Amino acid sequence: MRSSNLSLGSGDALVIVDVQNDFLPGGSLAVPEANAVAETLNRYIDVFVKHDLPIYATRDWHTSDHCSFQSQGGAWPPHCVAGSSGADFAPQLHLPVNAIIISKGTGSHQDAYSGFEGTDLAEHLRAMDVRRLFIGGLATDYCVLNTVRDALSHRFEVLLLEDAVRAVNVQPDDGNKAIAEMRQRGAVPITLTQVA
Repeated sequence: MRSSNLSLGSGDALVIVDVQNDFLPGGSLAVPEANAVAETLNRYIDVFVKHDLPIYATRDWHTSDHCSFQSQGGAWPPHCVAGSSGADFAPQLHLPVNAIIISKGTGSHQDAYSGFEGTDLAEHLRAMDVRRLFIGGLATDYCVLNTVRDALSHRFEVLLLEDAVRAVNVQPDDGNKAIAEMRQRGAVPITLTQVA
């Protein structure tokens, strides 16, 4: 399937995962090369807008005392505190005005790597009769991986935007391992040339 072209149509949706300021260079939890993701995702956005297909954008939307923060015994520095500039979507990401925003990890004791965890994303997709998800964003080895896992468990077909993801790589090979796992679970990696 990697070399074939994909026809977009009814039942398809774009899911953009956590392209927020705190995950970009200069942010409190910066992902290497994250700027490139926003640029590539804009081109996917253009294609989905052209086909009048739904676009979803997930975001971390944390309390200031969120359980994932190191000050609370979590693994990460404070990031994406609700209402802060760090939680804003990257200014270079051109989300259309009708994009559906999904906030996750909103309770202080509720962590959520997946866009499906503790949200109504699955219900919203089903209400829109979506069956196939095109998923990209940040970071490959955490929120993208977990969103893809849950999408597959909810029986959506998943196309991983391999040219529009980047990894944290706490361990040097984490991103590659995450992609391998997503493929093993049934996600199909694609690039923009197949849908443009």
